Parts: sequence; structure tokens; C-alpha cells
Amino acid sequence: MSKLDRVIIVGAGPVGCTAALILVQQGIPVVLVEREPELAEDLRGSTFHPPTLDMLDDLGVTEQLLPQGLIAPTYQYRDRASGAYAEFDLSLLQAHTRHPYRLQCEQYKLTRTILPMLEASGLAEIRFSTQLASITQGDDSVTVEVDGPGGPQTIEGRFLIGADGGPSKVRQSMDIEFEGFTYPERFLVVTTDFPFEEHLENLSYVNYISDPVEWCVILRVPGLWRVLFPTDPDEAEADVLEPARVEGLLQGLVATDTPYDKTHITLYRVHQRVAKTYRRGNVVLAGDAAHLNNPLGGMGMNGGLHDVFNLCPKLAAIMKTGAGEDLLDLYERQRRDITIEFIQNQTIQNKKNMEQIEEEQRLQHIADLRTMIADEEQAVAFLRRNNMLDALERANAIE
Repeated sequence: MSKLDRVIIVGAGPVGCTAALILVQQGIPVVLVEREPELAEDLRGSTFHPPTLDMLDDLGVTEQLLPQGLIAPTYQYRDRASGAYAEFDLSLLQAHTRHPYRLQCEQYKLTRTILPMLEASGLAEIRFSTQLASITQGDDSVTVEVDGPGGPQTIEGRFLIGADGGPSKVRQSMDIEFEGFTYPERFLVVTTDFPFEEHLENLSYVNYISDPVEWCVILRVPGLWRVLFPTDPDEAEADVLEPARVEGLLQGLVATDTPYDKTHITLYRVHQRVAKTYRRGNVVLAGDAAHLNNPLGGMGMNGGLHDVFNLCPKLAAIMKTGAGEDLLDLYERQRRDITIEFIQNQTIQNKKNMEQIEEEQRLQHIADLRTMIADEEQAVAFLRRNNMLDALERANAIE
């Protein structure tokens, strides 16, 4: 088999590893390039939506993930000041998905589940501690120069997938503009084993909590709670991360006699950006390399996975059956348009809802959600939209 019969994938995060698995299960060899010495233990993505679980199930992955996570049959929109909340029941989606729930499971568990499957396939070459240096394209090929443990090396392939995250070296090498904006505030995520469920009434595993001053998100993962807070954009990073400051944020949620046990603290910038094009010749972008959005709704990682479930069968069809490369233009139309139409707009609106200043409007939003929940047809429509089923259906209809 020629080296040009394989696909190069840059980035061994959830999107890159999943792309590799889809391709090897289609009989397509891959070279997976990762700059870190091992798979990252990244805690950002932790919510798998129902259609994502359906897709991963087709690869034999979901059954391995389920024991590693928590099944979340409901999720809530809560108002911090009043305690009012509206709870959506995902079991209403039973006729629309094989997995009518969300799975709360840290994203690194996905990559660590997939890696042994890649190694067992015999079709995946995995290169850790290897950094992309340059990309050169031919008519039907891609050549990349990388710096690895053995020094500079050349890798050839038929196509290249850039799945190397927001700062994507692939996207930059292709000189593709990353359109959009960056929020002025940063997001602080604190992980703790404090039992919030014993102090906040009827807490779900996924909770979006509105507040005019300090909205937050409280998410459950096995053994821990993760709490996301916005921060003052004018506050220095050192001040935001000062232990007493972090402790004060948690004490503001639930006051305790003893300090919180914090297992992990992360501060990061949040973007709403979409690459101007997802394709340049034989190089294609997916995941955070192609689009970034705020995490409210859990659509970032899921959207990236949906990218490669769309893209990789098209690559396989081109390489195995001689299908036209216009399939890659179709990939861009289907995934880029949907990212803008659904994911970007929805996540922006989610943030606006949570930071609403006026109490009357916050409580009216909760009341409207409760009215929607009482009408099954409306509730199903809401759940389909917020759990990305509508986005996938719309994408598949684009020609």
C-alpha cells in the first residue's frame, strides 16, 4: 500500500482520535501526530450529547464509555437568587435516539478508550512528542515536515485533517482566517468533591444557573463536581486564581465551616470563532481548529465529533471508491453552515440568558421553560434543538 493511501491527522484529542478510529474501521491507514508526549488529561469537555453517543456506539466506543461516566437523564435551568428552576427530561427523546440522556464523562476518557483500539487495528501509526513544522501540497497528496524524538522527519499522505485545537498550526499554515470574537471575561473552572447535591435542592447532574452578577454552571462527573464561573475581565489572572478569591466564589454558592477541597482549577479565554473555510486543497479542518464557542450547552466537543463523523466517510469514499473530491466541499457546506446557524447562535444565546440582569426577565425565562416542559411537543422540539439532533438533521439535508 502506498504512503499516499493514508490520512495524516494532526492532534490526538477527542476529535483527532475519533477521526482516526472512523478511518481505520473503514480500512484507511492513518498517521496520528501529537505534539505532547502522551494523551492529554484535558478536563474541559465532559458532556456527551445523545446523537454523539449514537455515533460513538457505531464504533464500539459508547459501551466502553458508559461505565466510566454518569448517565444524566435530566438537566436544569436554575435562577440563583430565587432558587426557581425548570428541569428537562431527556427520556422524551426515546423515539429520536438510542441514548435518551447525556453522559457526563471527561473527554480524556474518550481518547484513552480509543487509543488501544487504534493500536489493535494495525492501521494506525501514532507519533507522540511530534510537532508540525510545515505543510506542502501536491495535486493528490500532502507532505508534512515534523520535528519528533528522532529529529526532523517527512510524512506523506493523501489528505491531512487538522484537529489540533483552537491555536491550530494547521489552520495557521494554510493561512485560513479565524473569524469571530473573543469574550472579554475569562472562565474559571473549579473541580471539587464537595457534595453540592446535599445542599442545593433537587440538583441535576447538569445545571445552568442564571444570575445578574455571578451566573455559573454546575456539572457532575464521577466523584466530583465542576463549577464554571465568569470572571471580571479587568481582574489580573493572579488575582482571579488567588486561593481566597476562588474559595469565596465557592462559599458564595454554599457556605461551609471548612474550606472546599479543590482538585483542579483552570482559567481560560472563551471564543466564538469559525474558520473562513474548512478546506484548502487536501487539507481539511475539524473540531476546535475549525470552530470555537463558549461551553454553555456542551456543544464544542460534540460539534467537533460531529465534524469527523461527517468528514471521514467522505474521505473513505474518495480513497476507496474514487468518489469526487467535491465531497469535501459538501463537508464544508454541511458542517460550517450548521456551526454558524445552530451552534454559534445557540451558545451565544445561552450565555445571554444566564447573565440576564433583570430579575423579572430571569424568572420569566424560567416560567416560559416550565410552560414548554408541560407541552410534550414543545419540550421535544426544545430538546432536539439543544441536544444537536436538529443541527445534524439540517446538516444532512444540505447538498
